[in-house]
Amino acid sequence: MTKLVEEINGCPIWTSTLTSPRAATSSGPDYLDDPGKGLLRRDYGLVELSFSDADGPLSCFGVSVQVHRLVHGLCVPPPLEREYGAFAPRARFEELRSLIVSLGCAVEPDDLSGDIHRYRVPESGARIFVIADPEPYGAGSYDVDDPEVHQAGDVWALSISPAWWGPR
Repeated sequence: MTKLVEEINGCPIWTSTLTSPRAATSSGPDYLDDPGKGLLRRDYGLVELSFSDADGPLSCFGVSVQVHRLVHGLCVPPPLEREYGAFAPRARFEELRSLIVSLGCAVEPDDLSGDIHRYRVPESGARIFVIADPEPYGAGSYDVDDPEVHQAGDVWALSISPAWWGPR
């Protein structure tokens, strides 16, 4: 995971190879396209790429890693699994924060309201979304000892896009 975090934190992991939807197919053949007006979200399961035609042809302006999907099983694109090996079913925020800090970057609170907290890594434009309340509706059926459900402190997602999250 260290190599993946280093590449994501520095933002070069996708910029040279995934500049267009056509180039994005190199990540694997299995994806879902979710088009919108001038936008395209390409969903590979664990990874989502966002494209816009605001500056001409569609180009990639954001990458999201939907970490919360790992707890439910197979969603890792085969090229990522070949490169990085098997992925754990969850990532804990404190472990990720420690790793990012060890790389010389800061992790700052960005929005701590609600059941998902948001943190920012100012050096990269990355945002980390963390589960604060795994049962926000209080249904009473949540089992804190069940390894197959999300826990407080689990990373929900990572989003990398200087277009979305430029420094303040």
